[in-house]
Amino acid sequence: MFKWILFALVSVNLFALELSIQGAKENFKSYSTLHIKDTNPFLCQEIKNDFNKVTQIVCAFSKRPDKKIHKLQNNFFLIDTLVKKRTYFVTITPFKRVKLFPMIFDLSKEDTFFQADVKLSKHWMIVGYDEKLPYIEKKIPSDTQINLPYTSREAKLPFVGGLDIKGNPVHIKKIGDVSEYLQIKEYYKQGRYNLTLELVDEVILNYPNSLFMAELLFYKIRVFSKLKDYDNVIEVAKIFLKEYSADENIPEVLSLTAQAYAKIGLDSDADYFFDRLFSEHQDSPYAKWGFIYKAEMFEASGADSKALTYYLKALNETKDIDIAATAAYKLASFHISKLDKSKSSEYIMKIIKAKPSFFMNDMFKSTEMMYTYADNGYYKTAAAIAKALLDEMERENDEYEELLKDRGIWLSKTDEKQEALDSLNEYLKKFTDGEYNEEISVAKDSLFFNPKDENLTTRLKNYDELMQKYNGDSIGDKAIYEKAKLLEQNKMYGDVLGFKESILSLESSKYPDTKKIIRDSAIGVMKDALKQKECYRVLNISKDYNITLSNDWDDGIYTCAMKGADFTLAKSTASRNLKSKDLQERKKWLYRYIKVDFATGNYSEVVEASKELIVLIEDTKDKKYKDVYRILFDTYQRLEENDKMIQTIAKIEKEYKLTYKDIERYIAVMAIGSSKNDDNMVINYASKVMQIQTASDSYAQSPFVEFTIYQSFINKEEYLKALDVIKSLDTLELTPNQRARQKYLLGSVYSKLWRNDESLKAYDESVKADPKSAWAKLAESAKEL
Repeated sequence: MFKWILFALVSVNLFALELSIQGAKENFKSYSTLHIKDTNPFLCQEIKNDFNKVTQIVCAFSKRPDKKIHKLQNNFFLIDTLVKKRTYFVTITPFKRVKLFPMIFDLSKEDTFFQADVKLSKHWMIVGYDEKLPYIEKKIPSDTQINLPYTSREAKLPFVGGLDIKGNPVHIKKIGDVSEYLQIKEYYKQGRYNLTLELVDEVILNYPNSLFMAELLFYKIRVFSKLKDYDNVIEVAKIFLKEYSADENIPEVLSLTAQAYAKIGLDSDADYFFDRLFSEHQDSPYAKWGFIYKAEMFEASGADSKALTYYLKALNETKDIDIAATAAYKLASFHISKLDKSKSSEYIMKIIKAKPSFFMNDMFKSTEMMYTYADNGYYKTAAAIAKALLDEMERENDEYEELLKDRGIWLSKTDEKQEALDSLNEYLKKFTDGEYNEEISVAKDSLFFNPKDENLTTRLKNYDELMQKYNGDSIGDKAIYEKAKLLEQNKMYGDVLGFKESILSLESSKYPDTKKIIRDSAIGVMKDALKQKECYRVLNISKDYNITLSNDWDDGIYTCAMKGADFTLAKSTASRNLKSKDLQERKKWLYRYIKVDFATGNYSEVVEASKELIVLIEDTKDKKYKDVYRILFDTYQRLEENDKMIQTIAKIEKEYKLTYKDIERYIAVMAIGSSKNDDNMVINYASKVMQIQTASDSYAQSPFVEFTIYQSFINKEEYLKALDVIKSLDTLELTPNQRARQKYLLGSVYSKLWRNDESLKAYDESVKADPKSAWAKLAESAKEL
């Protein structure tokens, strides 16, 4: 029994010329049909090779269609067009087997049919298949058989067209935008994002009711994300999420939307979409991409520990190699930025093992990272990245020769001597007259033996060989001791701690300073960790090696804690220094204590501590901690203590004069005056804001401040001052609505000054600026009075 399922239909209607592709299965074997129709008969012909296999089918038309046909393709054939000598051709190139049939009878309309050998037809069908032609049995006609027409009028069968899997008729509209959609997918795959975007916009314009609208919007979101146009990602995503909330691409859209909000700094909006992604699509691979995007958001905001957590979640919870490689790469970049190259190197080597081709995704960054490892002695890691890049390059690439040279030399500095030799020989073989031949030859000659070479790497290698060869012997013990001292002298403290058990196992009578070597190395690691702001590591080492942290470490610990947003640690560090006998130290730590309380919202403590600090600095010329007045002002503002704000702004003005940094604070005090209907206060502080803006040539608070002070002058009937203020806006760029308001207010004050001609002119300008605005209507009304 035959089983037939219609699984795809694509139709391109080009006015007179129509192309229709259908896909189906017979007995679980896929095949495809292509129907070509025109209003006028046309020629189609099979072109065969010497083995009687059809290599191409060509159809010729006397007229060119009104609309261009783009390339169409499925698993069975490629459809293309060309124009030659004013004749329009459609070519069908098969990927498997094909058969051409003229369709001169329509069994749903005609009763009579016969076998016809025609050259021209208005309708041709091409069948693409694997091995056996579906449903059709080919017979070679006999020379003696008669071809009589067959007529069936009594038992005419009903015609319903294609059926779906349940046996129901399939009704599919012809799609005019399918070829463009296929081209959009191809452009995106090729990374031609601007062309993708142009074609998407063209299809949306030409086909506003396209069946592909969800996919078109989806590709716009993808392209904008690739182009880092995050504002447009958000705008298109809003439409997509509203109109296609059940679409299969929702997880990816949510991830890209969250990423876009994070990139433009709207973290709370980003969190909303991250939460949706993680809760609604937790099993989707895009949830794992979301972990990476959220980690990037945290890293950008300085929340390093949270960033690290999400990078690790992406790495540990995914089975997708691309996600895992990206997460590992991010972790490597994260750790290398924190100067923890050892940890960073671990992640790089994971990528090398899993997907070395990943490094070519961003060759510039990978190369930069590679040289960072090399500069810091991580030659294996640098060489591994170099090999990954080389494997993806052609020999003709500009960077190939230098990269091959660097890899060989880096390997020569490691214990991978045979691999180094192979790499150096590869360079000499590929570049017989290469630019670096002499350098390569020197490295090759000194690879295995150089008695004069007593550099650190060689000495450590010799010690390691002795330790292994003479394990348990006095020579092996001596090698352990000398290696420990050499590492300590070269400030490789972490390496000393790496084999501390071996060092401490030495006989104390012969090696009495082993504990001191371990302790000094632990302190060295602590110092390095403090420089790198690795507070957790510092505290762990202090505990493991019983090292008590003195006040000398507190500066670094406080800085580290504030950077990592560990406010509890920062506050405890500051607290134990508040009673310092050194007045300068006491002021410093009191100021830091205030900053921690302000950051954590402990405003009552901010106020009390600030009063104490002000007593210590008020009569000094040292402005180092005068910024406490600003912190105190901002605290009073959050506490809504208006009178205290007014008192504190006077202190700020006294210490800093009128500076742009305080403009928002003057605006806040001006607002207090406005809320109290205190025109004098409004005028006082609004004037200061205007002075600051003029001095800095920045008018972020305009026209708000001018409109406010204008009203206060009007209230006090100081019309000339009001006039000067409102006219000062003539030189500033305003929105149409703001300009309409300014001109109306100008006309109003002119009217109060009995300068009616100027008043009418200003009203006219208000109407002209924004005719539909409320200010224009007020101006019209004023003109009629």
